[in-house]
Amino acid sequence: MRTRHLVDPALLPLVDSLPPMVLSDQTLPVIRAALPGMIDALPVPDLPVTVTAVMVTVDNGDRSIRCMIVRPDAMAGNAPAILHMHGGGHVIGVPEMNRAQLMAWSNALGCLIVSVDYRLAPETRFPGALEDCYAVLGWLHSAAGDLGIDRARIAVSGESAGGALAGGLALLARDRGEFPICFQHFEQPRLDDRTTTCADPNRFTGEFVWTRESSRYCWIAQLGKEPGGDDTSPYAAPARAQDLAGLPRTFISVGALDLFVDECLDYAHRLIRAGVPTELHVYPGCMHGFGMARDSAPARRAQDDNLAAFRSAFAH
Repeated sequence: MRTRHLVDPALLPLVDSLPPMVLSDQTLPVIRAALPGMIDALPVPDLPVTVTAVMVTVDNGDRSIRCMIVRPDAMAGNAPAILHMHGGGHVIGVPEMNRAQLMAWSNALGCLIVSVDYRLAPETRFPGALEDCYAVLGWLHSAAGDLGIDRARIAVSGESAGGALAGGLALLARDRGEFPICFQHFEQPRLDDRTTTCADPNRFTGEFVWTRESSRYCWIAQLGKEPGGDDTSPYAAPARAQDLAGLPRTFISVGALDLFVDECLDYAHRLIRAGVPTELHVYPGCMHGFGMARDSAPARRAQDDNLAAFRSAFAH
């Protein structure tokens, strides 16, 4: 292990407990089949919030998108809201993977959270998942009165591939000009397909949890072609956007050992130069998915930073 010596000691049990993630056409069905059992084994916090599901009708009633909704039992009127996108490389995952974290956020922030069960690749390629998220954003705006939320305080959030969706959604919402977003919140986001084809990759990243090989597989599944070409849409890989001006205030967090750290640093730099209020956190000794070690000091620090950023954004 070439970077084990750089891992925060509090995260070594996580590193040692996780089997290598090898994604392929052969392993993808196996991983998907095992996911429900893994989710059922996750502890659910005892908090005064209610978790339900809603079906958002789209395409003139021809199709519905399932979403998980988390609502504080004592939510005040005109509350803020978070539209959340789960991770999983665009090829695996459901909102329930993040149930515990989203329940904690909803309780601490007094906000409504809607997590989208978007269509996965390779069965549905880009822009299918992004259009699912955009449709739910539109539903949030149209149903704001019934939901008891403030249209002016709707944030988007996502981790990993969900961060790519949140970033693409913020760009799409800016360009279409229909549904304002007040804040974009990214945890370890996958922003640039060119990371997997870089001729001089960062040799201190991508060893644990999420590798360059897995990321390349997922980009091919999502795009239907090899990553790194000149024709990748910025709505799929937000780092491809030429103009970042006019995007909402932004929070980006990533581990220093994460495959995505360089693209996050570059995106934050470009946002700042575009006049977008931007907060960036790089956690030393942390790999992709380090938040799975929920009780570790790095994970607790990251969650404190998340909540502080949301509170600041909603106050604006």
